Amino acid sequence: MRRSIMPLLAVWLAFAWAAGSHAAPPSEEEELALAYGDKSFVTIATGIRQPIARAPSVATVVTAEDIAAIGAADLDEVLETVPGLHVSHSPIGYNPIYTIRGIHTQYNPQVLMLVNGIPITGVFVGDRSFVWAGMPVENIARIEVIRGPGSALYGADAFSGVINIITKTAPDINGTQLGLRAGSFNSRDAWVQHGGAWGGLDVAAYLRAGATDGQHQIITADVLSGTPFPSLAPGPVNLGRDAIDGRLDLARDKWRLRAGYQQRSNASSGAGVASALDPRGRNFGERISTDLTWQDTNFAPDLDVTAQASYLHITEQSDLTLYPPGFPGFPNGVIGNPDKWERHLRFNLSAAYTGLQSHKLRFGAGTQDDDLYRIRETKNFTLMPIPGGFFPAPLGAVVDVTDTAPFLRPHSRRVNHVYVQDEWSFTKDWYLTAGVRHDQYSDFGGTTNPRIALVWETAYNLTSKLLYGKAFRPPSFSELYIINNPVGLGNPNLRPETNESMELAFAWQATGALQANLNLFRYQMKDILRFVPNPDNTITAQNAGRQHGQGMEVELVWEAGPSLRLSGNYAQQRSIDEATNQDAGNAPRHHVYARADWRLMPRWTLDTQLNYVAGRQREPSDTRPAIADYHTVDLTLRNQQQNSSWDFAFKVLNLFDADAREPSPAPGLIPNDLPLAPREWRFEVSHQL
Repeated sequence: MRRSIMPLLAVWLAFAWAAGSHAAPPSEEEELALAYGDKSFVTIATGIRQPIARAPSVATVVTAEDIAAIGAADLDEVLETVPGLHVSHSPIGYNPIYTIRGIHTQYNPQVLMLVNGIPITGVFVGDRSFVWAGMPVENIARIEVIRGPGSALYGADAFSGVINIITKTAPDINGTQLGLRAGSFNSRDAWVQHGGAWGGLDVAAYLRAGATDGQHQIITADVLSGTPFPSLAPGPVNLGRDAIDGRLDLARDKWRLRAGYQQRSNASSGAGVASALDPRGRNFGERISTDLTWQDTNFAPDLDVTAQASYLHITEQSDLTLYPPGFPGFPNGVIGNPDKWERHLRFNLSAAYTGLQSHKLRFGAGTQDDDLYRIRETKNFTLMPIPGGFFPAPLGAVVDVTDTAPFLRPHSRRVNHVYVQDEWSFTKDWYLTAGVRHDQYSDFGGTTNPRIALVWETAYNLTSKLLYGKAFRPPSFSELYIINNPVGLGNPNLRPETNESMELAFAWQATGALQANLNLFRYQMKDILRFVPNPDNTITAQNAGRQHGQGMEVELVWEAGPSLRLSGNYAQQRSIDEATNQDAGNAPRHHVYARADWRLMPRWTLDTQLNYVAGRQREPSDTRPAIADYHTVDLTLRNQQQNSSWDFAFKVLNLFDADAREPSPAPGLIPNDLPLAPREWRFEVSHQL
């Protein structure tokens, strides 16, 4: 990392001299545009609201207006527009893999997702949920994303990036909204949300119900194809689900109480949990959350104090066929049903102090209990060792092995943390942010993660940033404690994997109508957690990998005219597995996103999006050819009636019916990868009462 500093500094100074020293003084109109035209603010970077250009991180903000303009129905459609972030998929339920700057793993625990600043991470494998099946966007006010390490502020899993989803409050909704959506694959959704005052409270409420049969693209071959065992391939991917989402937000004076509910039933298994097609597999997932926040912005002179308590409960239940009926000894198929229940309790106390000249101090402490408190497993097989691996042997009927040989026993961990951060304006136009956080885990010990950011307002229209940060990802309970599964055994002696990053960023407001951002980065991962084969054919979790990468991101926004806005970004990266000195695999080396918003006539707008994904190599152990590039085009036509509260939208996704695919895991258990949806359409109508 030290070798990266001098080249980055040289680029920084050269760019700053070119843009700043030769810039013409702003006209009065340009000064007003620069002062009032950029309304982008971000809180995720420091925990305090500040202009995004001055934030000590590389951040992106997506507003509710952006979400509506592109006609998005699900969170993943929105996140694909963020520079340096590509949404890939796992075979298991097609769960999203948020690949940020080339860091791609099957369960994706390296990305921290927050809802209103609170983690929604499960402790079993470290992801959002085994039964995810999408997240609707109607109740989202804004999404804030930082790329790069965030553990100095957020702790665990803020490894390659942090995604914070901020839901709507009463002023955001301001009345009652009803909405309906229908589309391809028998997809249908209905929602209602209300924001207003009641009995001295600001009240926001949201309820949505939906269902879909899911797209039915064909998996041409799966793990059993070409073997003596029966395979259901070629066959369609299995992506149906029923969904219920609800939220309640109550605020009064210094207090805010939030509650959330998410249920996914009849959630299908995607391409199969064992990479064998499973058309009958169904999952049930439930997420119940609540949080209570008290904030006094004037607790004492120059002192803002916040206390927050939160609770999250996760239920995951499965009814899965790992291998289809007819598998030797299994007339009904190889059946395995791992169920688990988690609860998470958190309490945080933080304060911001501005009483020192030129300093903004922020400090805090907290504790959390992560409890995988219940396990249940039923199955009709056991694994027998054979030369080169293991083979399922029948148990007869499906039996309950919860008390005899479960895949995992209940476990819990306690985590305590403390952090401090200082934002120092040490001279005119220069800002230094330094912070450090220590997390102490009951199961593997402590970890300390610093960050430092130097922000220079180089010219009236140019901001430059030099950033350094370190992050960690703790071992999940499956990596630590999984048992009775010789194809993947836990190891209680694991350490966290770490990520150290250097970044150089420029934000340039070339004119009042043209904005450009350039980000350069380099990272180094160590102690990567992987399951490694042993001489006895078992596979055990180990700290067994190193990876480094570097790349760039370019963003442009151009108000080309009163009725036309053009925007887009290009991300390039190269990530190397240091054991083989080959591409780490699966992440796009090149990713282009372009968008045009055109006001065709009064009350009519047309949004066009191009998404181009290219340069994806295989993992070093995977001998298949490189993953094919693809590009998709989406169109959204929206009509907002004059002097009316009706809003109509029609969207076509993958307009030209491109054959788009995401990589299946090595060594090619699904040889021809995971097909994405073909051309699809949806129609949406909403009414504001």
